[in-house]
Amino acid sequence: MTAGRQAEGAGMDHASARLPSRVAKLLSALFYGTCSFLLVLVNKALLTTYRFPSPVVLGIGQMAVTIMILYVSKLNKVIHFPDFDKKIPIKLFPLPLLYIGNHISGLSSTSKLSLPMFTVLRKFTIPLTLLLETIILGKQYSLNIIVSVFAIILGAFIAAGSDLAFNLEGYIFVFLNDIFTAANGVYTKQKMDPKELGKYGVLFYNACFMIIPTLIISVSTGDLRQATEFNQWKNVLFIIQFLLSCFLGFLLMYSTLLCSYYNSALTTAVVGAIKNVSVAYIGMLVGGDYIFSVLNFVGLNICMAGGLRYSFLTLNSQLKPKQPVDEENIPQDLKG
Repeated sequence: MTAGRQAEGAGMDHASARLPSRVAKLLSALFYGTCSFLLVLVNKALLTTYRFPSPVVLGIGQMAVTIMILYVSKLNKVIHFPDFDKKIPIKLFPLPLLYIGNHISGLSSTSKLSLPMFTVLRKFTIPLTLLLETIILGKQYSLNIIVSVFAIILGAFIAAGSDLAFNLEGYIFVFLNDIFTAANGVYTKQKMDPKELGKYGVLFYNACFMIIPTLIISVSTGDLRQATEFNQWKNVLFIIQFLLSCFLGFLLMYSTLLCSYYNSALTTAVVGAIKNVSVAYIGMLVGGDYIFSVLNFVGLNICMAGGLRYSFLTLNSQLKPKQPVDEENIPQDLKG
């Protein structure tokens, strides 16, 4: 009897040990999806409705807020990440380059495409991420997952092929954004070793290394001058939305790291696609730059169905990988 109770208790402990892992996976995915959804809407308002001329300056503001929040949190011992040393750039490479490419191309494409077409073309991040995870991380995916991914691609092709508001520059930026996002997600997953930089270190040093080069680019191209001469800086509502975008930019970067840490880079990419279900349909009603066509609408729905199917397969999979221990949050007196 005693052995039976011990076995039963061990089984309950094992089940309860899995619970936080599953909760963390779900909550991190929801957190990322919510932050991404809100940021796209706010950026769209700034860059399209207000016609703010400088997506690069918006990116600089987001990096500055990220550095400030993380540094103050480290000083107050809310979080921990290693102090700077000469090995950190080597540990991070090529993340800073991918990070800034992802940031600028994403903001630039948002300003040049309608919300539905932006969200559809961003779906190409998913097959690129799948390919890079297979090559770099050695992951393997089931046939059902691959079929879901190809449904997303098919829908994107149909919708993009019938886009009545074709913008070549916008398409180039969004495809570059897809490449940078996929590579950034996969390499971030690879670099987030708690024994090295950890989640917060990756986020902090990425922003630190890239804010100055980005500022130089902004000054040399006249981008910063256009931003400072913008005629809405006395508009309180615009300022509030600008600051909100900067804060949401930090939350998006943090939530992306959390989702990749607890799940995978591919799941993070697909959660972004599911978020786009809401963004795409809202974009048909607001923004004023969506042109309806039957083929485009059908493509959108095929794309969304593929993304939802992937999410269903992922959330109901019984083959969940073992949850890594977040050593950053373990008190020092409990470590070996």
